[in-house]
Amino acid sequence: MKINIEMDCTPEEFRQCFGLPDLRPIQEAVLGAMQQQMLDAVARTSPDALLRSWVPMLPQTPEQMQQVMTAFFRGHSPGRSPSDTQSSGQKKS
Repeated sequence: MKINIEMDCTPEEFRQCFGLPDLRPIQEAVLGAMQQQMLDAVARTSPDALLRSWVPMLPQTPEQMQQVMTAFFRGHSPGRSPSDTQSSGQKKS
């Protein structure tokens, strides 16, 4: 014996008919939390954020970059004084 029952109802009506709980509020809360986590992950993986975390010694502002470039073209590092640069060019006997 074969019996086919065809029901024409929405999923919400089906759940109510069989007494199943409505999980829509829980699902929306979980999806909202997942969406927020994904957005946070995208913000952490932006090129700027990755570069700052991978190379923390790079200058972070244009002013710092200008100081580094000025020091480079003057021939000394930012930690050395100009008198160190002049004396390093002379041979010691």
